Amino acid sequence: MYVVSDLLSFIAQSPSAFHVVKASEDMLHSAGFLPLMWGKPWQLERGKCYYVKVFGSAMFAFRVGKSGRGKRGIRMAAAHTDFPGFRVKPIASMKEDGYGLLNVEPYGGLILSSFLDRPMSLAGEIVLRGEDAFHPDVYLVDIARPLMIIPRLAIHMNRDVNTKGEKLNRQTDLAPIAALLDCDCGEDYFRAKLAREIDRKPEEILSYDLTAYPVAAGCTLGFDGEMIASPRLDNLASVRAALDGLIDSNNASGDGIDVVALFDNEEIGSRTKAGASSGLARELLEAIYRALSLDADDLAEDIARGFLISVDAAHALHPSHAEKADPTNRPRLGRGFVIKEAASGAYVGDATSAAVVRSIADDAKIPYQYFANRNDIPGGATLGSMLSASLVMRGQDIGVPILSMHSARETMAAADQESLTRFITSFFASEEKKKDRPKAKK
Repeated sequence: MYVVSDLLSFIAQSPSAFHVVKASEDMLHSAGFLPLMWGKPWQLERGKCYYVKVFGSAMFAFRVGKSGRGKRGIRMAAAHTDFPGFRVKPIASMKEDGYGLLNVEPYGGLILSSFLDRPMSLAGEIVLRGEDAFHPDVYLVDIARPLMIIPRLAIHMNRDVNTKGEKLNRQTDLAPIAALLDCDCGEDYFRAKLAREIDRKPEEILSYDLTAYPVAAGCTLGFDGEMIASPRLDNLASVRAALDGLIDSNNASGDGIDVVALFDNEEIGSRTKAGASSGLARELLEAIYRALSLDADDLAEDIARGFLISVDAAHALHPSHAEKADPTNRPRLGRGFVIKEAASGAYVGDATSAAVVRSIADDAKIPYQYFANRNDIPGGATLGSMLSASLVMRGQDIGVPILSMHSARETMAAADQESLTRFITSFFASEEKKKDRPKAKK
């Protein structure tokens, strides 16, 4: 069950999108991938593997085929490094009757009540004054111990909580308690305590991008350890599977360019400089092709015959709410990874791309399922359609089925992570066999 232990270790190392990139970098470095600098000219060699970080929270890893372009074109697996949670506001200190509260902002479509009564810590980037205004010092920080909690109102003060649920105001009900203050504390208690954590002066801290995250680690559960309960399964299970697939696939043909693209900000729409709707993917491919002395026509041809898999979590059938699932496309935990389809275009894919995914899985004897939303319960979108449209590349959305999506703690089957990892490995390793197509019968 190394896949499970590796996933839980990866999630534990990744309490913010910046830490996801750092944990990914450590994986790739250990596997022999070579680092590149974004925005600098590259010297690439055929048969070598590389990675490049972008804005700290996005990353690309790629392998250049030994024979260059070959007949495979470009194969890309895309996932996202961010996840629903709370971000700390620029001026965060609040005081209320001796309590030191923290002003935080919900990020993404999180289930608010699931974060109540959970000890949380802080992780992300802290930016300090540097040598000049355009080159501040950026520090990766994970305090990694319980710092704060958002307490529920006692049942005696909310008698209907078990019958009518909790109606939470996103501003007034979700400020974590981070300190008990005396009257001598300064106005900005949070910045002072944050500076103490990194052994710097408060005035040195110019800004930060900090995530408040539940500190409880993920675990296996079930009588046979067949399930995983953990924070951030959406979408770190996909990130880990994509990286494992690229590293483990040996691309026997030595053809083409294999890419793992890890974008930020999918949970808020991907329309950022580090998101899938940016020009990052095309800029990456253009830089690769320039470094290999290939031109724009070569790139256009390889994109046209390339293939994208967009890897993100899917909704599993809930045992107590089966009526919420589609009548026939209702994946269950432990039955394999999921092929996601939607007539709305929320997921990337068409009949041909779904057939490609099925063929790869069938050849490798990897179990898979289908997911589609109920017609009256629309689901969320992923980065696949945006990325496929900007690159004009055929693709398919896939992922692992999970329960409690966007909760502080989500649940999946260990076997499904294995099937997803095996599929992505096969996706990168599969060779194309050119043959004449039979003519369609009239």
